[in-house]
Amino acid sequence: MSGDRPSPLVIERILRDRESIWQQIVAERDLNALTGRMLTSSAIALACYGAVLGFFHSPLMALTSALKLPLLFLVTLVICLPTLYLFNLVFGARLSVRQSLALVMVAITVTSMLAVAFAPISLFFLITANDYGFFKLLNVSILTLSALVGLRFLTSGMQVLNDHGLLAPEVANATVDGQASAPAPIQAVPAAVPAGPTPTAAPVAGQSAEPIAVPAGAAVAESTANGAVTTATAPAQVPTQWAGQPAGASFPPGMLPPGHVAQRPWDGRAVRRGEPTQRPASMTLLYIWILLFGFVGTQLAWTLRPFFGDPGQDFSLFRSIDGNFYAEILRIIGNL
Repeated sequence: MSGDRPSPLVIERILRDRESIWQQIVAERDLNALTGRMLTSSAIALACYGAVLGFFHSPLMALTSALKLPLLFLVTLVICLPTLYLFNLVFGARLSVRQSLALVMVAITVTSMLAVAFAPISLFFLITANDYGFFKLLNVSILTLSALVGLRFLTSGMQVLNDHGLLAPEVANATVDGQASAPAPIQAVPAAVPAGPTPTAAPVAGQSAEPIAVPAGAAVAESTANGAVTTATAPAQVPTQWAGQPAGASFPPGMLPPGHVAQRPWDGRAVRRGEPTQRPASMTLLYIWILLFGFVGTQLAWTLRPFFGDPGQDFSLFRSIDGNFYAEILRIIGNL
């Protein structure tokens, strides 16, 4: 399945062909349509799951929870997305707003679809174990697990973008995937003839019979496999035996034997696939942003409560803001 033929269900495409999702985000191809589909799917799934939560109290609470649960995720996204985007800009990443939004929407879509997949289990315990504290703790655990899986997709997507160089600042003359961004300048090789006799050896096919004398530390032209020409520094000492030369043949310091190809020293700017690279600051900040997203989401959920509705209290659209989400969870665990 390719990005040009999307699945009718966007969650199926995300789970079955996630590589095409990442490539579409990298290429910024039809991101508005993709983001719109993910937003619609997430809103429907979260509304269905919210209805199950509120049905513990009454049909009216089920209706309000079906509206408030998608609102919870949407408002959390609106609050936290600018922080993610600015984090990337500050540390040199080249993500656009649409790419950042699409990445986060992938995580929210996976979270919402996984949560609605747990809805039959939640409904089962609602019918068979009518305990308010247990039902609340069960569904908080379901939402937490779903969010962790969704955020795992977010980190995977960011890693793909990192592999494409979108999370690291551009470096002049860097080599990406073996392709040089700018050719290295060609420097002339000083032709120095040493005083006194020079060792001779049998010529090798395609090579000069005479060694080339190069002063130690001089720049030496190097020809690579793809035809590019770079420079290296002549060594102060050379091995005592070279391929194609008689055993025991040696050359004075600074003398390069026939056919010697200088090795280009690594300059620290090359970035090639498969080589270990340092994690960009954007990836580190992503984990910090995930924690921030979690704190904002849980506090906003506490502000928008009730979602379940205590059967011992009358229906209310909102409750007074007292205490906090984490203290409430610890209180429920203690009561159980």
